[in-house]
Amino acid sequence: MLTANHSNQMAVLTVHVGASVTCLPFGRGRSVREILDLFGPRVRAACGGIGACGACVVRVLRGEVNPLMPAERLRLDSAAQARGERLACQLRLLGDLAIRIDHPPPPSVWTTIPMEDLCPVSSEQPAAIRYKYGLAVDLGTTHIRLSLWDCGSRQRMATRRGPNPQGVFGADVLSRLDAARIHAAELARLVRDALIDALRDMLARELGKVTPLLADVGRVMIVGNTAMLTLLTGAGYDTLIDPAYWQQPISCQPPDWQAWQQAWGLPNAEIVLPAPVAGFIGSDLVADLIATDLVEGPPGSMLLDLGTNVELALWTGQRVLVTSTPGGPAFEGVGIRHGMPVQIGAIYRVHGIDAAFSCEVIGGVAPQGFCGSGLLDGIARLLENGALKPSGRFTVPPGTEGYRLDPDNPRTAITGHDVDAFQRAKAATAAAMGTLLAVAGLEWSDLQRLCICGSFGHHLDLSLAQSVGLLPPLALSRMELMTNAALSGCEQALLDGAGMARFARLTHLMAPVNLSMRGRYDDDYLDHLRLKPISLSQNQTIK
Repeated sequence: MLTANHSNQMAVLTVHVGASVTCLPFGRGRSVREILDLFGPRVRAACGGIGACGACVVRVLRGEVNPLMPAERLRLDSAAQARGERLACQLRLLGDLAIRIDHPPPPSVWTTIPMEDLCPVSSEQPAAIRYKYGLAVDLGTTHIRLSLWDCGSRQRMATRRGPNPQGVFGADVLSRLDAARIHAAELARLVRDALIDALRDMLARELGKVTPLLADVGRVMIVGNTAMLTLLTGAGYDTLIDPAYWQQPISCQPPDWQAWQQAWGLPNAEIVLPAPVAGFIGSDLVADLIATDLVEGPPGSMLLDLGTNVELALWTGQRVLVTSTPGGPAFEGVGIRHGMPVQIGAIYRVHGIDAAFSCEVIGGVAPQGFCGSGLLDGIARLLENGALKPSGRFTVPPGTEGYRLDPDNPRTAITGHDVDAFQRAKAATAAAMGTLLAVAGLEWSDLQRLCICGSFGHHLDLSLAQSVGLLPPLALSRMELMTNAALSGCEQALLDGAGMARFARLTHLMAPVNLSMRGRYDDDYLDHLRLKPISLSQNQTIK
């Protein structure tokens, strides 16, 4: 039987909108609006959650609630209070609670990034910044992440996460680069419009104004993998396709910079694009290094940015060896039969109970599919109970519909194609890690620190990732999950008057490694295709 597991420390918010019902398990004490912004359905809002606009009205159906707050007494008359109406931003989750949203806003693709998934930014005041608002952007192949800052007070005003609309031209990087031969202008417009839409959403919901505040945005800093940057500017994508340039810097500068900036509709904003390192090694990896302080740590520190395009860095003590490999969209729940992003309905954790399975589902609703971590867990559990062989083949072929973790729910099925997609992604990643270590003259046992970045790591079970050979058998104390490191590094550079110089210094330390020129990589890739732990030359577990 497939169930959604809830911790005893959690309370469940049940949300009724029309005929739909959503269950959201969350820690007690958070405001209802905050919970809804993370996964939806959202409420109307225009004041950043201080109760001033009175727009986020919900109706309490049952459950334990905090007393009316002063802002609610001002905004809700006695009749509204008698109907059980409350302001979602003032209503706290004290225990299980059921509410109804009678007048929801139009649906949106944008959700809020949990604060706990972001790195803290130094409170030290840098040199004076001349503009009021700044926007940090991590432009990924599958998802876009943004944060809006009041640069004077160094306060994060809002965050957003949503899909990269270029996905209509293909889930992977190479498909989009090929499409750019004909649709370059459309690919650029899609992303630019998405970023402006997210910015307008933040201004409207957090500050209550849009058009007058667009003029107060003084800087937009965008990091991303090289392909996404070239497709944003419409420059350099043709060069990127040529393997001869995979170890050379790729220029992403638009041919007419002034016209390109004017197209954004931000009259006073400077659009800043830190340069990618080389080939498919983008500026997002440099931002990862800023967020993790990798080069401040011991030699033998490695960073993985797991996504559709996997980027890796290894600090040797003198230089940073960097490379990238097409991990494939399976890490982000794309390109598999029932794949989906990290949203309500996604299986993100799978447990084995005897011969059955128990899954944790975002929102506590019926499972609708797997995000990346759920797919990894499911494959690892099938391997544990013998339904899968280390080769990736099913012991008993389940047919074209796949192996259902819940016999009654076809959306819980994992197919042979899904397993194969995951095997290829994890083999490419493990082989790239081994190749960087070999270039540095290091062994797996020399790894001192492993930072795992990217949305795939949000719910990653490290032990299961080790059991299938995605991660080395390193002591768990040496591994760190930093989901939004690229965005956090971009934020730090945005708020630092010398932010671009930080990118330049780190880029100068980097030495690109072209995996296609390393014979060991192909051999390691084939070896790592099997679902088994990474074998070490020394102790089986690195202490």
